[in-house]
Amino acid sequence: MDLTGATWRKSTRSGNSECVEVADNLPDVVAVRDSKDPAGPALTFDSHVWRDFVAFARRR
Repeated sequence: MDLTGATWRKSTRSGNSECVEVADNLPDVVAVRDSKDPAGPALTFDSHVWRDFVAFARRR
């Protein structure tokens, strides 16, 4: 998958620490990568699956 146009962001709660970054500006897909290795691999999820995951995590 081409992630060239991805706009990556990480949680403001992470401060200066390393964590995961999310790109949710791509059509129908959300990408997740390790902020320590931005040139490394990224996981991709269908946007509806990502929304369900975030909703579940917020309930915890």
